[in-house]
Amino acid sequence: MIDQDWLASRFEENRPRLRMLAYRMLGSINEADDAVQETWLRLSRSGAQGIENLEGWLTTVAARVCLDMLRSRTARREEPLDPSLPEPAAGSDTRGDPEHEALLADSVSVALLVVLDRLTPAERIAFVLHDMFDVSFDEIAAIVGRSVTAARQLASRARRRVQGASAISATARPQQRQVVDRFLAALRAGDFDGLLAVLDPDVVARVDGGGGRPGAPREVRGAQTWAKGALAFTQAARFVHPALVDGRPGLILVRGLRLLRALCFEIAGDKIVQVDVVTDPARLRALDVAVFGD
Repeated sequence: MIDQDWLASRFEENRPRLRMLAYRMLGSINEADDAVQETWLRLSRSGAQGIENLEGWLTTVAARVCLDMLRSRTARREEPLDPSLPEPAAGSDTRGDPEHEALLADSVSVALLVVLDRLTPAERIAFVLHDMFDVSFDEIAAIVGRSVTAARQLASRARRRVQGASAISATARPQQRQVVDRFLAALRAGDFDGLLAVLDPDVVARVDGGGGRPGAPREVRGAQTWAKGALAFTQAARFVHPALVDGRPGLILVRGLRLLRALCFEIAGDKIVQVDVVTDPARLRALDVAVFGD
């Protein structure tokens, strides 16, 4: 009989990795903690008898728990929890929780979490396990109940969704990402002059009618006029993140992995010359959101 204290100690050594794995699979810290706790319960009930590779066993069990949770979520058609994640919830103090801070600091981009949330449960599990945690396709196949070839295809499909189809050239991508980052930094700081610095003086911003204020203009021309309107979103800007939106550089406003607004930019040189703002729920669901890497 294996000593329970020793077993608990070994599990605690693996907890940070399991929590990160579960968070990336589920996109919710609360759900990730539930998955890790269930993994511990299964380990403690098994007594670790016959387990040769504890880390591998825990990874497999945690992945199966997450897969069940994702399938259950899909069946119930529920949105993920934690509406303010991946930032700490409003009013919560996580500064004293180093593990929580590390989880958020090391977390994948919000755009990636949004993309992962649009995958099937099996695609998400295959991608996270293989591309982020270097789990073999033999092991993944056993977890998702597919052949090794099918497991490879699941990860490949997910990878294509994550990377998206971008019309931005490899040489232009870093420069355009810098423009987006400068715009976002100015927006978060409420810096009017900073916004003007990245907007073409004759910028044109077009807003669909899905979520705009009644009577609000559908088209705004001029940097000064649109920058003033953009500053109204300064308080919500911590939930705004860079992304590729239908292959174009842009920003997404996300709460609880729910995509609420998307901005698609046309950039010339170091200036934003056109902005398309998408707020209509049907259009948002149809958008191809991908990670905007450098």
